[in-house]
Amino acid sequence: MGLVRLKIREFADEKGWTLKEVSDRSGLVYSTVRAYARSPGMGSVDFTAIQKLARLFDVMIEDLVEVIEE
Repeated sequence: MGLVRLKIREFADEKGWTLKEVSDRSGLVYSTVRAYARSPGMGSVDFTAIQKLARLFDVMIEDLVEVIEE
């Protein structure tokens, strides 16, 4: 099974936002945003969360998700 990493910190830094601000702006629970941002690789991610984050950062899902292991 492949692992993915979400580039939340990179996009938040570009906007000058904290993870708390990302949580507030996206409507996602802070603990979820923090866990996704800190994880070096995840086997599964909530697709709805990925959509919300991509929309928030105004990027394509492909730009937000990094495949680190296939």
